[in-house]
Amino acid sequence: MVPVSEPLPGYSPRVRGEDAAHVRNLANTGDPLPPIVVHRTTMRVVDGMHRLEAARARGDREIAVEYFDGSAQDAFLRAVRANVTHGLPLSRADREAAVKRIIESHAGLSDRAIARVAGLSPSTVAAIRRRSTDKAAQSNSRLGRDGRTRPVNAVEGRLRAGRLIAERPDASLRAIAREAKVSLGTVQDVRKRMDRGEDLVPAKFLSRQAATPRAGKPADGGETGLPALYVLRRDPSLRMSEPGRALLQWLGVCARDHEREQIVDAIPEHCLEIVLELANSCAETWTQLRHDIERRVRGSSASRGGG
Repeated sequence: MVPVSEPLPGYSPRVRGEDAAHVRNLANTGDPLPPIVVHRTTMRVVDGMHRLEAARARGDREIAVEYFDGSAQDAFLRAVRANVTHGLPLSRADREAAVKRIIESHAGLSDRAIARVAGLSPSTVAAIRRRSTDKAAQSNSRLGRDGRTRPVNAVEGRLRAGRLIAERPDASLRAIAREAKVSLGTVQDVRKRMDRGEDLVPAKFLSRQAATPRAGKPADGGETGLPALYVLRRDPSLRMSEPGRALLQWLGVCARDHEREQIVDAIPEHCLEIVLELANSCAETWTQLRHDIERRVRGSSASRGGG
């Protein structure tokens, strides 16, 4: 029991605050009020503001308390869950506002897990997430109700694994899986596809995610070049020579095409003209490199034909 003056308002998910009529109804009952839940470190009410106001209104000096130990973000999560399952129901606006706040504080929770907390459908949570994270960085994985973390997008996970394998062909598959946040089986399949020179993403994943706005783009040059780059990086004749290593570094830069937009956006305004000049110079160098390689290919083909 604690004095009714000690608990403070804090974690209520109700947009318009407490309902005065509900407080009066609770105050008019002669029964002891159930314990309220209070965040131990701040003494802010997690669940039970109506009961606290009712106790004060009828002149109670103390109220039963259960303490919550955890972060402020987890306290709000507990508040939403409690208000959805008992007491005065939350309005639709209350629950949608709560979902938006949970997405901001617990971005790793899956839409289904948040829906269960807030009493909304997973599709509604997904729509709120899209609206609230359009301009924000999004997590690459979601924590489901079963406690397991899964990639949001199977295409992105495979492409991420492919990039890591191409960059570090000697790294263990388990290390790649951990960093790419995909399963070991996925990494094994990606490497087999790279060894065979196949696309990293099976057609079934592309058809399944074609309609999603964040689906990967395995058809662009940076991604389809990953298996070829992986093969080259495993070739001792390139890895063991200085010119070969330089070539692999050049090709590795192009394999990071997926980062092009972020890189462009990060260029300061006062550096744009300089970077543009250097980009033009690099483009000329790559064009000349292509011509030189094409000349060698034609020469090699003519030599084999003439033998």
